[in-house]
Amino acid sequence: MTADPAALGLRFGYGTNGFANHRLDDALAVLADLGYRGVALTLDHDHLDPFAPGLARRTAALRRRLDALGLAVVVETGARYLLDPWHKHAPTLLHDDPARRIEFLRRAVSVGADLGAEAVSFWAGVRPAGVAPDVAWDRLVAGCAVVCDAADAAGVPLGFEPEPGMLVEDIAGWRRLRAALGDPAVFGITLDIGHCRCLEPVDVPDCVCSVAEHLVNVQIDDMRRGVHEHLEFGQGEIDFPPVLRALADAGYRGLVAVELPRHSHAAPGVAARSLDFLRAAAATAARAAATAEAGRVVPVPARAGEHGG
Repeated sequence: MTADPAALGLRFGYGTNGFANHRLDDALAVLADLGYRGVALTLDHDHLDPFAPGLARRTAALRRRLDALGLAVVVETGARYLLDPWHKHAPTLLHDDPARRIEFLRRAVSVGADLGAEAVSFWAGVRPAGVAPDVAWDRLVAGCAVVCDAADAAGVPLGFEPEPGMLVEDIAGWRRLRAALGDPAVFGITLDIGHCRCLEPVDVPDCVCSVAEHLVNVQIDDMRRGVHEHLEFGQGEIDFPPVLRALADAGYRGLVAVELPRHSHAAPGVAARSLDFLRAAAATAARAAATAEAGRVVPVPARAGEHGG
């Protein structure tokens, strides 16, 4: 193995929720010019609004643009006020009336299919006040089953994201949910690397290894233990070369997309710094792998007669 970051087989992307102050077409151009290989597209008011007129036409135009720029795409569904201008992320699958969320997720799956997206990512949501935990769980399972049916019919993988503070906030919760759904093949996991550091009980590379079989989408950011705050690389506690090595060793070939949704005010500079950091971390990981490979002692079979007899 060489020290070339490309030897890890990883492709870096950037989340459009970190370019909220840019027109989508401008954001894509900036990211392509910087050298990103893909985007994590959050469907939102100014970024392919799935409820605005002409969705099929706009989606087809976006696919042509992505193809022209050489950008792969995953579809994200974490827009804050797209469904309700008064309440962040509402309604979720846990609310008394989740119909608008279910319709949104169905449209996201359709958009994903039309874009040739590698995955459609979604999460559980925070349990509403007054909704009992068992009721919330049953609603989540029922809603996810509907989304799974839509994704299976469309041929689009789902990446369900454990999110700190939500009903399903960790890998163990994702496993429980997948089992409750009957372990459908279409129901994969979106792994946010920062979330692993925030609350998982094992080291981040071990988190990657534990879900490698079902990993369809990766978000990457820095974070500190016990604090759910997406940080620029180097501002948190994560050692990234071992994480990137774990992704490569797991055979993951999807996008590894930077997730900095609160950095839109300085998006081009943050995106440039982030890619430089990830490329350097990947190079470090590749060098470490090459050194480990070179240091292995391979026994040479003895020729007949060398040991006497």
